[in-house]
Amino acid sequence: MIVITITKTPPALRGDLTRWCQEIQTGVYVGDVSARVRDKLWDRVLKNIGNGEATLVYNTNNEQGYAFRTTRMSRQVVDLDGMLFVKHVVNQETVIHGFSNAAKFHKARKAERFRTNKPVTKPSKYVAVDIETSGLNADNDKILSIGAVRHDGKEYYCLVNQETDIPKQIVELTGLTSSMLKQEGIPLRDALQGLADFVDDMPIIGYNFRFDMAFLNKGCQQCGMQELTNQVKDLLPIVKRKEKFLDNYRLQTVLSNYGIENKTPHNAVSDARATKELAMKLIKNRILVI
Repeated sequence: MIVITITKTPPALRGDLTRWCQEIQTGVYVGDVSARVRDKLWDRVLKNIGNGEATLVYNTNNEQGYAFRTTRMSRQVVDLDGMLFVKHVVNQETVIHGFSNAAKFHKARKAERFRTNKPVTKPSKYVAVDIETSGLNADNDKILSIGAVRHDGKEYYCLVNQETDIPKQIVELTGLTSSMLKQEGIPLRDALQGLADFVDDMPIIGYNFRFDMAFLNKGCQQCGMQELTNQVKDLLPIVKRKEKFLDNYRLQTVLSNYGIENKTPHNAVSDARATKELAMKLIKNRILVI
């Protein structure tokens, strides 16, 4: 039997522990696993703990009948003739300021502000693009709408008039119906040409854009048009590298993490606006370079 307690740890670690243990109270996990699994779990805890703390207690064949490990800096496990005790550590070392990562980052930012020879850079130009489709398969499903937003806020949005049956779950998700496409939509060729003219030669920003690009390329092939050859920046892999402990990487989850509100999710132009805002934050934080 093992007991693991954690505090201030990333959500991903908590989810990982629930695969092997039961969370009987917030941050307290109990399980019955082999010594090998126990050690592997502790290795995962040490790897993914971030700035949190963890303690492991498990039964073993010693005089006490149990042993424990901890990451707490204020505690030290002491072995006295086979008996384990917890020693309270009092840190009396003189703190030398200026050597933490935060201090180094502050110094770097301060130096950046006072550089006199740094050239003034022009704002990055790009277009955020999003589409809504009748399904997930580019070979069989259709583009329902296209939304695009430039770096300067100008927008392009259209519904696409295509003969297709829209599944009920897609109607509920997007709010688009076959009658809306017939009444307000434009032909696919006109929609794609309008997008190409709007984008021009600027880089395209998207979120999980491999999906969108597959549909756009398929549409261009059907219409006998040249596929888009613009530089593409997909924000999904960039966010995955930067934010390793999110519960998931759906667009809404990522937007919430960055404090971006999207009032109309699964609307092409609304999602494009939110993607543009996400790109702006990543550029500001020097995570994204265009």
